[in-house]
Amino acid sequence: MNTVLVSAFWPQKTESLLFKVGLVLVGSLLLAASAKIQVPFWPVPMTMQTFVVLVLGMAYGRTLGLATVALYLAEGAAGLPVFAGTPEKGIGLAYMVGPTGGYLAGFVVAVLLVGWLAERRWDRHPLTTAAAMVIGMAVIYAMGAAWLATFTGFEKALQFGVTPFLLGDALKILLATALMPLAWKAVKASSRG
Repeated sequence: MNTVLVSAFWPQKTESLLFKVGLVLVGSLLLAASAKIQVPFWPVPMTMQTFVVLVLGMAYGRTLGLATVALYLAEGAAGLPVFAGTPEKGIGLAYMVGPTGGYLAGFVVAVLLVGWLAERRWDRHPLTTAAAMVIGMAVIYAMGAAWLATFTGFEKALQFGVTPFLLGDALKILLATALMPLAWKAVKASSRG
């Protein structure tokens, strides 16, 4: 059995370098789009960026997931307006070392960790999928809030950089918890048919 979802859907193609490059490009475009589209939500508008980061880790595994997030960060570092709030809040490296830079760094660690867990089949059952998503989200929050605290102090970092996003991120975890095991069921059904 293939270890990650992408290789299960396209077992012959995942050996192709061109196919892998295509996956990384598509993933970086999804990340950029997910940073720009805001869903009205309470208490703050919600983007799907953390959801996309973690699901890419689950679907791609740690190597392709890391390559995707690295390309996305390289696009941002080069000055492309791929991050949430760009270009209004700055672009390039200046944006990346700003108050939200820790969240971007958290994407790297989270995609590696969630990809590693997916390679160990954590994405095939709702409970382990939820656990992997919670772990990944916790890494993003921890790194993001720690960096934000250097600008605002710890209490304000939690108040403005974690608490307002908890409800939205809980919904994203529930969505992934439903989608990933369903995707694996589709793989199993197509391999039987």
